[in-house]
Amino acid sequence: MDVDSTAISEIDYDSERAKLLVRFVSGERYVYVGVPAEVCRSFVEADSKGRFFQLHVRDRYPFNRLDA
Repeated sequence: MDVDSTAISEIDYDSERAKLLVRFVSGERYVYVGVPAEVCRSFVEADSKGRFFQLHVRDRYPFNRLDA
């Protein structure tokens, strides 16, 4: 889903695999593994997506950068 953020343009979540897809405004895409559904829900609802990402996702879950 597209989100209103100066840093993040899209957030998507695969609940069956607990994978969080984040697309930044730069176009870079990353997938984070093992992210609980409640973290994703809070991320989507956060007033500042960038701040939430920095505090609760980045460096907390294994990730891979996806090709553009």
